[in-house]
Amino acid sequence: MEFRKQKPIYLQIADRLMEQILQGEPAEDDRMPSVRDVAASMGVNPNTVMRTFEQLQSEEIIYNRRGVGYFVSPDAKKKILAEQRREFLEEELPLIKQRMQVLGIDFNLLNN
Repeated sequence: MEFRKQKPIYLQIADRLMEQILQGEPAEDDRMPSVRDVAASMGVNPNTVMRTFEQLQSEEIIYNRRGVGYFVSPDAKKKILAEQRREFLEEELPLIKQRMQVLGIDFNLLNN
C-alpha cells in the first residue's frame, strides 16, 4: 500500500480496512486479520496497526475479544457509511461546489 503524506498512516490503514468491511471482507462479526498479519501485508510497524485497531475500536467499528482477537462490530457497515456520508456532505462536497463555481461549471449541466 502506498501512503500519502497528507494523512497519518494509521488513519490511511483504517480507511483501507473500512473499505474492506464495506465490501464484506471481513463480514460483520467475523474475526479481523491479526495485527501482525496486517502489518506484514502493508509493510508497516505492528505498533502502527495497533494504533489503527484502537482507533477503529474507539469508533465501534471493531471490538476486541480478550485473548481471541478483534472482530467486526455487528453494525460496522452502517456506522462506516453514516460517517463517510457525513464527511462527504460536510467536508468534500462544499469544496467541490466551490471549485465548480470558480471554474464556471454549472451543476445543472452535469445532469444531462
